[in-house]
Amino acid sequence: MHEDDESQGQELRDRVVAAALEAERRTGRAEETEAELRRGVTIRIARMVGGFVLIGIGIALLPLPGPGWVTIVIGLSLLPFAWAERTISLIRSKVPGIPDEGRIPLRTWIIMGVMTISFVAISVLFGEVIGRWIGDLWTSIRT
Repeated sequence: MHEDDESQGQELRDRVVAAALEAERRTGRAEETEAELRRGVTIRIARMVGGFVLIGIGIALLPLPGPGWVTIVIGLSLLPFAWAERTISLIRSKVPGIPDEGRIPLRTWIIMGVMTISFVAISVLFGEVIGRWIGDLWTSIRT
């Protein structure tokens, strides 16, 4: 009975691999060898996993300090789904300063980068002092 389960599991894995390779052959670039097909499938899976991981990190960064929306958009851009592209368009339409075609101007990238680096540097250099100041402020407010 155990051998039957293993053979059925192996048969299922073989069918899934064959289906994935056939799908890659039909939708991917013009791969000629099975090794190229397998590499294409591996890249697609890695992009999907990476995209969903970045989306999760971005969601966590929304209430935390960090570029949450940017991380979510980068994660969505890795996903090969039509709904991900529509979601990116929706997010971009809600962000002021981004044109309708969705290209983020270089000036905006520079401002976001400088602000992120500045806040990280301030947190690293003065985090303890700022934390004490906020604690003292909170204590004085409560009393």
